[in-house]
Amino acid sequence: MFDDDTSAARRDFLRKSLTLIPVVTLASAGFPSGAFAQTPASDVQQSLPAGPGAAAAAGDYTPTFFTPQEWAFLIAACDRLIPSDHVGPGAVELGVPEFLDRHMQTPYANGGIWYMQGPFLEAAPEFGYQGRLNLRETLRVGIKAMDAHCKKTYDGKVFAELSSAQQEDLLKAAESGKLALEDIASKLFFSNLLNEVRNGYFADPSHGGNKNMGAWKMIGYPGMRADYTDWITVRDKPYPLAPVDLSGRRG
Repeated sequence: MFDDDTSAARRDFLRKSLTLIPVVTLASAGFPSGAFAQTPASDVQQSLPAGPGAAAAAGDYTPTFFTPQEWAFLIAACDRLIPSDHVGPGAVELGVPEFLDRHMQTPYANGGIWYMQGPFLEAAPEFGYQGRLNLRETLRVGIKAMDAHCKKTYDGKVFAELSSAQQEDLLKAAESGKLALEDIASKLFFSNLLNEVRNGYFADPSHGGNKNMGAWKMIGYPGMRADYTDWITVRDKPYPLAPVDLSGRRG
């Protein structure tokens, strides 16, 4: 996931993420827009990390699912997983934490549309997830465990208070499964967090992330345009028109 060459790593991440584009609008199917209602900003932004532009970008939204401590973790983690650079905007800048908070309040995230009966066991990857935690429990338990590990390792500091290098080291360890956390496997937590960040980065803006279709503009994705078949096989020229979101707004 990470590399010394951040630009190359970012391009590789985005190339792999392109396969998700056809499904990132899944939240629009069956979930009314009122389920994602935004609440006014408040002093919760005081708990956000002081990364470049992070507090300002996330301070316009007040989470209704995540606690201030969890919110601070998410801002910091999103900022490390997809940082803003010369290639394009970062996850925090495009509102991915807001997407995460809204998504946690859907039937998908709370397990309402999952089969959640036992037995719970470790199964081969081809059988899918067989654990007892739904998505939002996985993130909540993982954030708590990560912060607890940080407090023990870094003199009482939580993840959001660490340096960028320290945060990246922890995320690398979690990605590989080498990070020992209480109550949850670090690889399970990381993979779910990363998938949610990817989804929020490329989702339709109506779900809170991909503000102003910034991710679509960066990769040249046309969005919800009715017809762009003439450009599907074109590889030597960028798509000439701005993207269109589900509401019909042009980027």
